[in-house]
Amino acid sequence: LLQLVMILLQLVMLLLLVMILLLLLMILLLVMILLLLVMILLLLLMILLLVMILLLLVTILLLLVMILLELVMILLQLVMILLLLIMILLLLVMILLLLVMILLQLV
Repeated sequence: LLQLVMILLQLVMLLLLVMILLLLLMILLLVMILLLLVMILLLLLMILLLVMILLLLVTILLLLVMILLELVMILLQLVMILLLLIMILLLLVMILLLLVMILLQLV
């Protein structure tokens, strides 16, 4: 009877050991799953960061294009002013020629 009780106690101990090992394995599995989730989250954050950097680069490029367009507009305005000045000069020359013609007519 005593031997039977000893065998039963040994079986219970073994069962407890197996349960503890299973519990440890479950905890380890949960930790691994959590780590995997954290890694996936970090990967998503990295992708988001890359997208943000790309958007920043695109905005910088657009800003540069806008600055270039402004410079072109300023150049066009300068050319227009130059053309206007040439027109005024031509008008003055025409008036001078007209005056000379009138003077020649008078002479």
